[in-house]
Amino acid sequence: MRKTLLAALATALTLGASPAFAYRIYVSNERGNDVTVLDSADFEVIETIKVGQRPRGIVVSPDGARLYVCASDDDTIEVIDTRTHEIIGTLPSGPDPELMVVSPDGTRMYVANEDDNLVTVIDLTTGSRVVEIPVGVEPEGMGVSPDGKIIVNTSETTNMAHFIDRDSEQIVANVLVDSRPRFAEFKADNSEVWVSAEIGGTVSVIDAATREIKHKISFEIPGISPELIQPVGVRLTADGSKAYVALGPANRVAVVNATTYEVEDYLLVGQRVWQLAFSPDGAHLFSTNGISNDISIIDTARDEVIKSVQVGEQPWGVAVAAPD
Repeated sequence: MRKTLLAALATALTLGASPAFAYRIYVSNERGNDVTVLDSADFEVIETIKVGQRPRGIVVSPDGARLYVCASDDDTIEVIDTRTHEIIGTLPSGPDPELMVVSPDGTRMYVANEDDNLVTVIDLTTGSRVVEIPVGVEPEGMGVSPDGKIIVNTSETTNMAHFIDRDSEQIVANVLVDSRPRFAEFKADNSEVWVSAEIGGTVSVIDAATREIKHKISFEIPGISPELIQPVGVRLTADGSKAYVALGPANRVAVVNATTYEVEDYLLVGQRVWQLAFSPDGAHLFSTNGISNDISIIDTARDEVIKSVQVGEQPWGVAVAAPD
């Protein structure tokens, strides 16, 4: 009996989360028109939530109480209660919302409207649209600084990262990056913004103060054609020591030293890896794999893929919530 209990405990520690870090993983399935819910105890599917047409961007409110899902073909953002998993409202996202980000204080949402070349600002306390900010062609990526003062949008066709001032709601800098920028991620210390370029095959590291590119990271995988190495989702650890980059049809997640900018490893995941999200304690990283219809679970201490789980049809985005 004692051996059985010890074996069960070892399995839980390897694959799951302790009760103190219990949480849920939410995956938006672009073609399935639903959100798959997984539990952190064993990383198994526990529920499927039907949502609007073509769900893509998915984020959680800072307090973990609300899940926001871009229903791109319905031109709206659906609001889901993370306790009941019921849709409790919608937000005026603007046309074709793709990705969004919530301010650190939870009061504002910034949405990329791909078809109309706009960033829509939503007041989350009232649920109303505040302003629409013109940006470049095909806006997609959205990032917000840790202090909430600067928002970064990436425009795929213009090949720029637009720095937007929160208070003036105006673009204050444009940074030219490589072809088809997809994602923007700030370091936790507000020193850098990392912008992926899908077709360019690089990640630009931009100095957040000077708005100048200080380094470009490129990727090379033996046996993989360079055309298949397409950086999309980017996540940086809370301590700023490591970055993870989803490399699209290369079916790899790159592990990057975020101090030296050296690529340290390539982790084989599912087919067409797209977006990434950390667990609340940072112990695990989740990737959405759009062609194999699964997610990969990465142990970030060992940088090893420990499990894959089938979800819905064409998983796109992933978010994590630990509601009180």
